[in-house]
Amino acid sequence: MKNLLFSFLLLWATNLGLAQEFIPYYGDIVAQCSQSNITTNLTEYQSLGVKKRGTQALQNTLDWLKNKYLSYGYTASQLQEDSYTYSGSTAVCKNLIVTKTGTLYPNTYVIVCGHYDSTGGTGTNDNGSGLVSILEIARLLQNIPTEYSIKFINFSGEEDGLKGSQHFVSAVVNGTTPKMDIRLVFNLDEVGGVAGLTNDSITCERDTTNSPSTNNALSSTMTNELMNCVSLYSPLNPVLSYAYASDYMSFQSNNEIITGFFETNETTHKHTNTDLLIYMDPVYNYNVAKAAIGATLHFSKAVTTALENEDFQNDFQVSFYPSPAKDTLNINMGTLTDNALSFRLVDLQGKEVLRKQIDNAHSIETISLQGLSGGVYLAVLQTKTKRVTKKIILE
Repeated sequence: MKNLLFSFLLLWATNLGLAQEFIPYYGDIVAQCSQSNITTNLTEYQSLGVKKRGTQALQNTLDWLKNKYLSYGYTASQLQEDSYTYSGSTAVCKNLIVTKTGTLYPNTYVIVCGHYDSTGGTGTNDNGSGLVSILEIARLLQNIPTEYSIKFINFSGEEDGLKGSQHFVSAVVNGTTPKMDIRLVFNLDEVGGVAGLTNDSITCERDTTNSPSTNNALSSTMTNELMNCVSLYSPLNPVLSYAYASDYMSFQSNNEIITGFFETNETTHKHTNTDLLIYMDPVYNYNVAKAAIGATLHFSKAVTTALENEDFQNDFQVSFYPSPAKDTLNINMGTLTDNALSFRLVDLQGKEVLRKQIDNAHSIETISLQGLSGGVYLAVLQTKTKRVTKKIILE
């Protein structure tokens, strides 16, 4: 029945012109997913103990996560801590947000999220399994250009009633002016499988709630695409189900588009002191991570060839936006970490029309274009040893 349902959905998507094809370059990236990393990270996460609010174990896990992202090449400026408290507790809890800036739609985000707190035990499946999958996605996409920005979010407070994600939505998503533009929220919670069972399916979750229901149709579309990615980039079978009781629901109630992964064979050990690696299937967790990597490449619209990626790396992952620009130009500094940079704008006759010195550069710098005429220019960003030149259009 499951396979018939998926075949029907695939046929339906094909008839609507939504069929997805295997992208070899995405397949090459997915193939770099590491079983060793999955198992090692699960072991390390488990050793950090019971991660309840206000405990040293929760803080140690946050520090462990930060060090992981830094080791993958993310800079300190890309990591943000979102602190909060809530009624009934004096403990300060923290969400960790890691932002990778997109090249074409830098202000529109694909959110890949999962919680790092636990209750009753170490939470190696619930939700160490989701965390280690997110870490592999972040590791492999760190130097891959994507059209949309990605936020990898590790929430605390999920086991206390989605407190971390609720705070993030109210204080950050809705607290941004204009409101943060979210393309999709992709949640990974409890994807470690059950030892001794045949773990060959992953449940793909769509929004079916009525409050609100206006985001349901797009959630279904995105979840169908997620199911296709499972089949294209992993050996698992996708199973369609509904979303509930995890961090994506904080976004759902804010009318955002959500989807997610949850293990099909459900553990009996969650929220107990036996939620341990020995009762999980780390090979299954590895296969889920592969599916999630392919899906994130798809949803963020990553480049599709190694040549495109090589050009991006040769430019130190620097990008300029918007395109065309009008009153301001934003510069994503990419991997440039120099303290002093110069920015120049040169017209097609070779005349320099703008020069600005940038000291102590942030990851995103904004340049005023007031007073400049519309047309085609060369933007030149230079350090003592590096130079990036790109064509830009001014309206």
